[in-house]
Amino acid sequence: MASSSNTPAYPMPPPNADLATTWAYLEEGVDHIMTKLQTGVSYSKYMSLYTVSYNYCTSSKMHSTGEQGLAPRTGANLMGSDLYNHLIRYFIDHLKGLRTHSDALQDEALLRFYAGEWDRYTTGANYINRLFTYLNRHWVKRERDEGRKGVYPVYTLALVQWRAQFFMHVQSKQQKLAGAILRLIERQRNGDTIDQGLVKKVVDSFVSLGLDEGDINKVSYEVYKEHFEVPFLDATEKYYRQESKAFLAENSVADYLKKAEERLREEEDRVERYLNTNTRKGLINKCDRVLITEHSEKMWDNFQELLDYDKDEDLQRMYGLLARITDGLQPLRERFEQHVKRSGLAAVKKLVGEGGASAEIDPKAYVDALLEVHQKNSETVQRSFRGEAGFVASLDKACREFVNKNDATGTSTTKSPELLAKHADALLRKSNKMAEEEDLESALNRVMILFKYIDDKDVFQTYYTTKLSKRLIHGVSASDEAEASMISKLKEACGFEYTNKLQRMFTDMSLSKDLTDQFKERMQQNHDDMDLNFSVMVLGTNFWPLTPVNPEFIVPTDITPTYERFTKYYQTKHSGRKLTWLWNYSKNELRTNYLNQKYILMTSSWQMAVLLQYNSNDTLSFQELTNATGISKEYLNQVLAVLVKAKILISDDNDQFDLNPNFKSKKIRINLNTPIKAEQKAETTDVLKIVDEDRKYVIQATIVRIMKARKTLKNQQLITEVTAQISQRFTPRVPDIKKAIDHLLEKEYIERVEGTKDTFAYVA
Repeated sequence: MASSSNTPAYPMPPPNADLATTWAYLEEGVDHIMTKLQTGVSYSKYMSLYTVSYNYCTSSKMHSTGEQGLAPRTGANLMGSDLYNHLIRYFIDHLKGLRTHSDALQDEALLRFYAGEWDRYTTGANYINRLFTYLNRHWVKRERDEGRKGVYPVYTLALVQWRAQFFMHVQSKQQKLAGAILRLIERQRNGDTIDQGLVKKVVDSFVSLGLDEGDINKVSYEVYKEHFEVPFLDATEKYYRQESKAFLAENSVADYLKKAEERLREEEDRVERYLNTNTRKGLINKCDRVLITEHSEKMWDNFQELLDYDKDEDLQRMYGLLARITDGLQPLRERFEQHVKRSGLAAVKKLVGEGGASAEIDPKAYVDALLEVHQKNSETVQRSFRGEAGFVASLDKACREFVNKNDATGTSTTKSPELLAKHADALLRKSNKMAEEEDLESALNRVMILFKYIDDKDVFQTYYTTKLSKRLIHGVSASDEAEASMISKLKEACGFEYTNKLQRMFTDMSLSKDLTDQFKERMQQNHDDMDLNFSVMVLGTNFWPLTPVNPEFIVPTDITPTYERFTKYYQTKHSGRKLTWLWNYSKNELRTNYLNQKYILMTSSWQMAVLLQYNSNDTLSFQELTNATGISKEYLNQVLAVLVKAKILISDDNDQFDLNPNFKSKKIRINLNTPIKAEQKAETTDVLKIVDEDRKYVIQATIVRIMKARKTLKNQQLITEVTAQISQRFTPRVPDIKKAIDHLLEKEYIERVEGTKDTFAYVA
């Protein structure tokens, strides 16, 4: 408050002055503060006004007011009432002048007048409120305490009068004040620059005019809501409904997404700049409904086009908008799932061509095709859909469908796990050309991506175990570190039980090496006639998926001494254990002595057995070879086909086989030990047989475990629980579960509850 000289028109009344004298002095000061505050009021004048107000309120002398209608009260009660009533009349008279002036104003001119007067009025009312501190503290408080809610502290009284005498007058004329604000906001929406500070000042006044009669210190938004927020939200809805409809009629959905996003940002900014924050929720809900919900079907219908053409930015916008409304994303998730599924099926169809499920499929090409679809769509989920859980679930569901069932698999549920295991096998072999360890690790991680989607994980496990056994037996693993890394990944995905056998296989390899070294040492001490380099692996039957083939195989006489010595040596170390020789997994190296050039032939045991017959014969018939080796005709045919193709043997009539005396090769070491079809076919048959047997035991064990815990259970509940528990490893068929139940009833692990058809009880 500035200090300046101010000569009063009335002298300061004495402490016992009557009402007329007192009010004449006070009114002059009040009017100066309310209308000419910018010229300042001296401190001495302000204090004299305060003192006069105080003196009058504390006077207990009865004053005759000459007013009609006052309650017959006396003393200080009456003094306060007199001053309060005079203040009311002053505010009413003051505001009448403003009303008259405002009637001629419109739009922005009206807002500027209103805002200027509001500033002057509230500033003055603040000073006046302090002048009448004693009135507020005693008379007003007592009146309110006695239940007279229509009596207010002086500042609140000033606001109440402004609302009743001026605000409502201006608003009553077709919401003149709010209408002026709304027209300014519409101009801004249309691209004009407006005075946002002016709008904020007027809007804030609407909030200030709210009054909670029960607690005048509490903020009430009744005036703001009724006179501004409701018409503002209605105008917003109308504006954006018209604009969005017109825009979409002439523009693409992609362009509309940008427009809607921009409009929503503007409305957020509008709240920040000049609206009350309580309006945010209603405004955003209204905008979301008009700009998004009412056009959501068009967005959903356009989604596929954006996916097909990789419109990442537009997808991000569509996601961001539809995420704002209830159930806005679900149709997108469903369409995305179908899109991923179609992409996966199309990629496999392109790979297999016309051959379908019967076509020979390269495991690497198959895995790469599946991974490419997964990676592309996974990036879309992360980039365009912010990694939202619903889209991740849609991606996973779609991948699970096309990974397990596609043109390459046909109706088989075992084809995908088989191809994935074969690809993993190729990666983990020395022959793999991965340049760096990091590349191999990355490739194994990609295998695990698909492994997650495989339904029949037990099929993968069995194939993987079979392939691992061969890598270890033949010493062709890329590295122990890579093998350990893959087992660790499988363990993390499926648990210790899943990889227990795999880890035991490595233990057996280590024990076998020690055993071979000990045997060689013993042989050097006792048999110096050994000219055979010999290594053996003794492998636990329970951990290695190895099946002896052609048990009638006759051990060649050239290796019989070593074979018998090792058998005897092993029996002395492990009494009672039986060795089953797996000749079909063994490999050999033979040196030629009948040619000028010495060659080393790397062979299978079958090939070795055949070739060793030519140490004492130059020509042999098919039947003679069969009798000498004990190899079945199916295998022997394929063994001989390889040797004839390599030109080590010559055959003109498919019955007589001669040693080729003119054999030549550019290579000194010649690998003849290539897989033969009969072995490969047998491997697949063996794997599926093992899987089938294992599943029977797993289902039975699961039923027993559940029944032991639950004691009694209905048939359908039991089937449901078994399916839920096993589905992490494979998807059990209901007929298989029923067979297992029948088997366990027969073996008396469970029994039917007497008097019921479909309830079982555990037999302790």
